[in-house]
Amino acid sequence: MLKTRPKRVLLVAGEASGDLHGGALVQALRRQQPDVTVVGVGGDHLRSSGMEVLADVCTLSAAGLVEIVGSIPRHHRVMELLKAQMDQHRPDVVALVDYPGFNMFVAKEAHKRGIPVFFYIAPQVWAWGKGRAKKMARIIDRLAVIFPFEEGIFNAHGRDLARYVGHPLVDGLQVTRSAQESRAVYGFSDQQPLLVLMPGSRRSEVRLLLPAMLAAAKILRADGWQVALLKAPTIDQVYLEQIHGALPFPVPVVEGDAYNVIAAADAGVIASGTATLEAALLGCPHVILYRFSFLTYLLIKLVIGRRIMGLPNVILGRSFFPELLQRDVTADNIVRGVREMAGNRQGCLQAVQNLRQAMGDSGASERAAEELARLMA
Repeated sequence: MLKTRPKRVLLVAGEASGDLHGGALVQALRRQQPDVTVVGVGGDHLRSSGMEVLADVCTLSAAGLVEIVGSIPRHHRVMELLKAQMDQHRPDVVALVDYPGFNMFVAKEAHKRGIPVFFYIAPQVWAWGKGRAKKMARIIDRLAVIFPFEEGIFNAHGRDLARYVGHPLVDGLQVTRSAQESRAVYGFSDQQPLLVLMPGSRRSEVRLLLPAMLAAAKILRADGWQVALLKAPTIDQVYLEQIHGALPFPVPVVEGDAYNVIAAADAGVIASGTATLEAALLGCPHVILYRFSFLTYLLIKLVIGRRIMGLPNVILGRSFFPELLQRDVTADNIVRGVREMAGNRQGCLQAVQNLRQAMGDSGASERAAEELARLMA
């Protein structure tokens, strides 16, 4: 009897959140198919899941169209590596996790070679324009979407490619200490409010947002607030110090314990992205910040106008968490937003309850892995 070759997956996760959710996806897939081989682009979470990391997630980290242009040489090298993998070790499926700016190009290369494409955590076409969904339907074989309303958007173009699996954050948001214990670990008092700063997982985000965050923190500390900065694993301490331009760095920096610290905080100032949804689900009132290069900002205005873009606000269908965009990202506006949020704890609790109801049941990673396994069969 002929022995069948173990299935092979080429997976690409382009940033910290993709590495986190990709790691949970691979773990779930291995529970279903223990002999599967997974190689690709990722970070510590995917490495821990057993994936062979060919290029680190830090290689791809960029935000905004113009910022991505600045990292084209790095992206080109990774793309050549991925094409070589497709040609020399033909995978049974190419699995792409979020990061659509790069991963759509990977999808095209796989499609050209007749390799099935699985996309987990779909591009936010409801923010960027639904024409993108039609393009995706031509080159993607299975799309595991994380919001219920996305299924109809992606299946409206003649192909039944999207499956709603739920949001992986519902599974992964684990708080292991009480707020009092978490504050004690980092030397924060129970008697003063705690603010968390989250400037993002990409260098371009940190460069554009950190100065205004620190200026706002200085004002709030004078009012009695304690401040902690939660550093993404894709950003090193030296880079934070370079952006600040002086030593010592003005606030304590925490890495690797984000959920416990967020859950212990009274408010947050957070770069737009998955972290805003994490903070909302953990009950942390916060202000959402966006800042891009000027050209990227013009392109965003052209494509989406000035509608709400923060993930928790999109899911709620209303602008509850303050959003500051571009020139509105100032210390004074941040301080105003933090005070507004901190004074509306009851409203935040209600918004959190509504979010949890909208995001469905746990088990997203398992369901996504089932869809991936079906595509490989």
